[in-house]
Amino acid sequence: MDNHKEYIHNSRMHYEKDELLESVIANNPFDQFATWFQMALDEKNMEPHAMDLATVGPDGFPSARIVLLRDYNENGFTFFTNYHSQKGTDMTQNPRVTLNFFWPPLQKQIRISGLVSRVDEAVSDEYFQSRPRESQIGAWASNQSKVIANRNVLVEKVKQLEADFESKEVPRPQHWGGYVVRPIKIEFWQGRPNRLHDRILYTLENKAWKIERLSP
Repeated sequence: MDNHKEYIHNSRMHYEKDELLESVIANNPFDQFATWFQMALDEKNMEPHAMDLATVGPDGFPSARIVLLRDYNENGFTFFTNYHSQKGTDMTQNPRVTLNFFWPPLQKQIRISGLVSRVDEAVSDEYFQSRPRESQIGAWASNQSKVIANRNVLVEKVKQLEADFESKEVPRPQHWGGYVVRPIKIEFWQGRPNRLHDRILYTLENKAWKIERLSP
């Protein structure tokens, strides 16, 4: 335990890889995101699509989990999940959410705050049909976030569904689909030496993006 404590106290990562200056940033956050996301895609041994989704439940507690980005454009950032999951319930009651990307090899972080809503059913249908068949059946099998007795319950349910859908196309379950987060604020964070990090914040005001530098 003492060794762990010493490691936690003394562990330091040196941020010297890049900089983020007003002279080189894009005029809007979507172009800036595209530039950084391509850098993340080019980096090996990393999952650039993974993002932390933070919601707030009816009890007032925030809840965070990793989901996968499946599309982005000037309308927002899209992911897919079970509507009846904890995050789905949270987002129905409170559409204010935050997404966070952290790419350690690049020493970059992006924080996105905005309002979430469901995508059109046609978009969810199209994406669902592009998924592997095993993932399609998994969407039917999982009563996401609900308590089950043991893993065997899930395994047996999958077997039954595989039999039910044998030689058939697996349709999208009505409890599963996409959400899009329409951003109000997007912050780009670049690690810098001596913890004097670069932080550039884009804020949507009157349909235009205001750009400001934040103190680290």
